[in-house]
Amino acid sequence: MGHTRRVSAPPAVRIFLSYDVDHDSDLGDRVSDYSRRGGSGFAVASRSAPGTMSDRWQAGVRRRMRDADELIVICGEHTAASERVNIELRIAQEECKPYLLLWGRRERMCSMPNGVKRTSCMYSWTRETLVHLVTQTLREAQPLEIPENCKRR
Repeated sequence: MGHTRRVSAPPAVRIFLSYDVDHDSDLGDRVSDYSRRGGSGFAVASRSAPGTMSDRWQAGVRRRMRDADELIVICGEHTAASERVNIELRIAQEECKPYLLLWGRRERMCSMPNGVKRTSCMYSWTRETLVHLVTQTLREAQPLEIPENCKRR
């Protein structure tokens, strides 16, 4: 009787999901639902949560951000004005986490959080493109490997 060998799936990219909890919780739920479906390639490790934005809250965000591989910011109409999203992005930048901006509502004008890089742009998304964008963002954040024969001695 032959044995079948199981090939394990690559580990999922751990995401910190940032969004305006007062206006865009439905979008956060949608991305979380996508992550739980098979083959998504990513898992929501943590996400924005309501509450007072105290020093203790910021320390908790920083700790949870360190456990994530990258940040996804869902941009809605009020994102630029969301103190919570702006703080989460700042912490991600301080922790050197790559981030991805999603255009949350196709039919509306969405805004980016304050402090994004000049070259940042928002991406329209479907479940399929989201999987691609998550892996691409993480891959682009990795330092380039230089082959030994190309290194200076």
